[in-house]
Amino acid sequence: MHPLVKLAKAAVEHYVSTGKIIAPPDSLSPEMAVKAGVFVCIKINGELRGCIGTFSPCAGNVACEIIRNAVSAAACDPRFSPVKAKELDTLEYSVDVLTEPEKVAGRHQLDSRRYGVIVESGERRGLLLPDLEGVDTVDEQISIASMKAGIFLGEPVELYRFEVKRYK
Repeated sequence: MHPLVKLAKAAVEHYVSTGKIIAPPDSLSPEMAVKAGVFVCIKINGELRGCIGTFSPCAGNVACEIIRNAVSAAACDPRFSPVKAKELDTLEYSVDVLTEPEKVAGRHQLDSRRYGVIVESGERRGLLLPDLEGVDTVDEQISIASMKAGIFLGEPVELYRFEVKRYK
């Protein structure tokens, strides 16, 4: 298991067991010390159990971002009830570290396998990670991200793309 995934797992297990948030490691690897947006996804038997993230950094470094988002994925994802202690042994984790989003001129500059997408209209913003099972086209990706943001078909939007490094 990659150290970033181990950190997410440790954060969830500690929080579910004690109700407290762990401190980041004393010694940070270079990939933990940088600032970046991070998504932490939790699954059970391949089914989503929680996924929370930030597309731009909100914490001091990737380690803190992972801890924060792992706990939120386990306890605060509004689509699911909080993770229970009896589930801990069955959880699967992935951590996505995002590159800085870049504005694109249109759909032709997107690729649903390579790039995640951010769809923005006014104050509303929706994000979808790349290379998700069941999302095979850019149009599907944009549609799902738009729905998440409450952006309706035909509204003018700005598109951004980003890449992720996925750790499992």
